Amino acid sequence: MSDGGAAAAPDGRLRCPWGLATDDYLTYHDTEWGRPVHGDDALFERLCLEAFQSGLSWLTILRRRETFRTAFAGFRIAEVAEFTGTDRERLLADPGIIRNRAKVDATLANAKVLAGWRAGELDELIWSYAPDPAGRPAPRTLGDVPATTPESTALAKELKKRSIRFVGPTTAYALMQACGLVDDHLAECVARGGGAAAG
Repeated sequence: MSDGGAAAAPDGRLRCPWGLATDDYLTYHDTEWGRPVHGDDALFERLCLEAFQSGLSWLTILRRRETFRTAFAGFRIAEVAEFTGTDRERLLADPGIIRNRAKVDATLANAKVLAGWRAGELDELIWSYAPDPAGRPAPRTLGDVPATTPESTALAKELKKRSIRFVGPTTAYALMQACGLVDDHLAECVARGGGAAAG
């Protein structure tokens, strides 16, 4: 594992080394990360959670995800767009989420913007930045996985242009990885290519 290459999990099969850190990570790695996510609300949730994760460990977010979903009405864009000042104060007082004023405000503002988009527009926009997988060799080690790409930089720029806040190139790339626009599972990882790692 020292070289950042795939490492054996307790079941003996190879995984990306970050997925072995905790049981929560292993489940997320095996069943969600890198698998295609579609739907405006589902992508809004990932967009929000990646923004909340900025500067923190993803594990912090993962372990609070159900609380986040409850606090933000399941990340249904139409509902979050109707949140009031009272809702904002409730969120800022909720110990079950990350009580960062800028991130909460960005989430509420983004929902208001996205509520004005046509159905499917967010999904269409994000997926239009998925690179051609043929042009991306499978990473052998964690060192081969970039933090940003030209596509994530372009996606962040387009979202900013459309008044979506708190999504820079690094956050945009984390979104692309999590939602399956790119497959950054290591070449020897059992989950690469959407493989059934669990079971």
